Amino acid sequence: MKTQLMKMLDARKEEMIQIRRYLHENPELSFQEQKTAQFIVDFYKGKDMDVQTNVGNGLGIIVTIHGGKPGKTIGLRADFDALPIFEETDVPFKSKNEGVMHACGHDGHTAYMLVLADCLIQLKSSIAGSIKIIHQHAEETPPGGAKSIVDSGVLDDLDSIYGIHLFPTEPAGVVGYRSGYAMAGRSYFKLVIQGTGGHGSSPHMANDAIIAGAHFVTAVQTVVSRRLNPFEAGVVTIGSFDGKGTFNVIKDSVELEGDVRYMNGDTQQLIDKEIHRITSGIEVEFGVKCELTYTSDYPPLYNDPQVTETVVASLQSMNDPDIQKVMEFPMISASEDFAYYAEKIPGTFFFIGCIPKGVETPYFNHHPKFDIDEDALLVAAKSVGQVVCDYFKVD
Repeated sequence: MKTQLMKMLDARKEEMIQIRRYLHENPELSFQEQKTAQFIVDFYKGKDMDVQTNVGNGLGIIVTIHGGKPGKTIGLRADFDALPIFEETDVPFKSKNEGVMHACGHDGHTAYMLVLADCLIQLKSSIAGSIKIIHQHAEETPPGGAKSIVDSGVLDDLDSIYGIHLFPTEPAGVVGYRSGYAMAGRSYFKLVIQGTGGHGSSPHMANDAIIAGAHFVTAVQTVVSRRLNPFEAGVVTIGSFDGKGTFNVIKDSVELEGDVRYMNGDTQQLIDKEIHRITSGIEVEFGVKCELTYTSDYPPLYNDPQVTETVVASLQSMNDPDIQKVMEFPMISASEDFAYYAEKIPGTFFFIGCIPKGVETPYFNHHPKFDIDEDALLVAAKSVGQVVCDYFKVD
């Protein structure tokens, strides 16, 4: 089966590329992916599998492939939402939806998964078990789609789960892995500081919210530099400071928004506690009122060491010209809601290199000029296909 699967994937490489380009031209934002979801459902029409739609808190789709014999059940996940970014590439299949772009590779994730799933459907009689293909909506926008799909119970029967992400940090042909904590968790906060406005000439008759906000910006940077263990990783970023006014008026209120990253639960709790403590201190020190909204978006992504070790051995055993190197990746400070699956189900999330050919300094994910080497689609399909075959012990 494995040899047959790889030949089928080779023969359908161009189809993967064309699907990816169609999706790239027609991106849709998180929780608004109606046409993309319909495209996915239409792809499976007439095929021998089961489909569940509108799974979770949006347009999630679960495709179940029942093998020829009973056995364990695994999950394969691919996301399909895009980002609110104005595309600046010069590709002929540029986004037709102005201000929306597949700038994170989810078009490629869906394209390879559709073709791989179709091939597995055709070969399912050789599988002793079942495969659930998880086409997930809304990875980019909290609360995301993954947690709601997990909470729905539709994946309660999974024995393990796998996913990949395209990253232009290595060329196509390179597959990366990371055992244990692999990607950062993320929290969001918004702070509204209410002071008392006044005339710029008379600060003693006002209470300047900008001064309090500026102090907060400085103080929260000490959380990482002075409160976090130097051997742990954490980031606190103030991404927005809305204090727009005019030159001779003391602002009565300001609004700040920020982003927090952490690699484990202990660091998450420490940063959470310190930001709340600093906020309380600002109120006392400056006599202002603070309204803090603090939400944990995605947990850190933890790759099960045993599952990861098995996957790495499987990939390293491949004798395929498209898989040129299997290497350990460093921890990645970006976040990924695949972490919600990995909290409940043993699994691993690995990485597919996709630096465009001839490019020395590629644009990273979420950049308006982000692009991929489409050879990476076949690499992704073969890598995940290899893992599936070895899991079910089919040759």
